[in-house]
Amino acid sequence: MAKKEISEAAEKVAKAEKEHKSKKTDNEKGSIFARIGNGISKFVKDFRSEIRKIVWPERRTVLKSTGVVLSVVAVLGVIIFGIDTGLTEVVKLLSTAAKDFAANRATTVAQTTAAVTTTIANTTKAITTAVTTAVSTTVGG
Repeated sequence: MAKKEISEAAEKVAKAEKEHKSKKTDNEKGSIFARIGNGISKFVKDFRSEIRKIVWPERRTVLKSTGVVLSVVAVLGVIIFGIDTGLTEVVKLLSTAAKDFAANRATTVAQTTAAVTTTIANTTKAITTAVTTAVSTTVGG
């Protein structure tokens, strides 16, 4: 029981000291320049500590990762280019169909619709081929 009373007393003393330290005025903490200096030195010390913890990857790992990133960017670029080109052609063909429809040329509208369908199919096929080739090159290489 005596140990419990001693530990409680020690906790009260520690708590009182902590409250006393937190009530320091600006003059007791030091001037603003001293506090700035202390802050800068703490920052530099922490910075050095964190820099030492960095583990740099090996050169081969970096080159491999760079190759994967560049391959993925190239594949996505081809996909976006294909979609953009296909949609541009579809809009052009639909614009032509709208003009022809306004002029009451039903035959031309049917032909344009068929051309749009063919263009979409060809674009889809080209994109699929490009993606398949890029993926097989990336995975196989």
